[in-house]
Amino acid sequence: MSSALTLIAGPKALQHIRNRGLKANDFNLLAGASGGPKWFILFGLDKYLSGEFFKDRGTPLHTIGSSAGAWRMACFAQNDPVAAITRLAEHYSQERYSDKPDVAEITAKARLMVQTTLGANGAAEVAVHPTIRTHILADRCRGPAASEKVWLQLFGLALAAGANALSRRALGLFFERVLFHTGAEPALQLKDLPTRTAPLHAQNLEQALMASGAIPLVLSGVSDITDAPKGVYRDGGILDYHFDLPFNQSQGLVLYPHFSQQVTPGWLDKKLPYRRVDPRHYDNVLMLAPSRELVAKLPYGKISDRNDFKHLDADSRLKYWRTVLQESERMADALHEMVATGKGLDDIQPFQP
Repeated sequence: MSSALTLIAGPKALQHIRNRGLKANDFNLLAGASGGPKWFILFGLDKYLSGEFFKDRGTPLHTIGSSAGAWRMACFAQNDPVAAITRLAEHYSQERYSDKPDVAEITAKARLMVQTTLGANGAAEVAVHPTIRTHILADRCRGPAASEKVWLQLFGLALAAGANALSRRALGLFFERVLFHTGAEPALQLKDLPTRTAPLHAQNLEQALMASGAIPLVLSGVSDITDAPKGVYRDGGILDYHFDLPFNQSQGLVLYPHFSQQVTPGWLDKKLPYRRVDPRHYDNVLMLAPSRELVAKLPYGKISDRNDFKHLDADSRLKYWRTVLQESERMADALHEMVATGKGLDDIQPFQP
């Protein structure tokens, strides 16, 4: 297998791909996880998938994303997806802040990033795309987590974290998942936590994208989204960080370009080593992840992340992030070769939660 790309598959996906190879029409759902600038290592893959692999697709392709993953998925449904994903990458990777940015500054810059990504007509294009059905996850807050007062919001998050340590289902006391979607019906029926659906259209797409990326204590929550349940919304990754969703409901395969070889269900599960996704949900999922060899060769021996804002000065961070974007092309080249030749498909690793 290529030294740049690792393929990981559930049992059904593994058998299917070994029998048929990688065929675009065999996938009917594409997933994009939360993770902020971690997604830069997937930039090359996103361009290849949107501009070549799924180009001219005639059958519906459902996409689902939370936070930065939602921003990426909104690019796939624009008329020129490669240009859209490039706008997002360039704007995000070149972002500079004041020495001590507050919530208002960070929120304003995030809104400009979303607007830049959508461009003049992107919202309308996503809403009426003939084949791509876009799904965005955001979390409607209950109780003190809805407050913009730092101490009260922090208190609500602490309560949620404590309850989540005992049971993931307890998060339903603090948050309600809202699934925004284009098309008549959502692609997945979600019953693990309180969930409502809302139509996604040109008039509320920007709001939904901002809500999905509204990191607690970092960005302002988003209130009163058009045609959605009333309330304060925050980052969709709180409940759906790397996804423990019933992807096995999908009739076809699920393609999941992911910046890690591991999956963590929710944002509050990051420090809970015992919290694992249900392996049945990944039966028909193919994950595309950077190999350990690729990551080891990156500056600092890791992929980009939000901690780079704290540990690197702006010039060093921007240089590093440019390198990650450039190196991401190696993953795209590897996948292109696999699609064309089938070489390396015998080395797909089985999914392990």
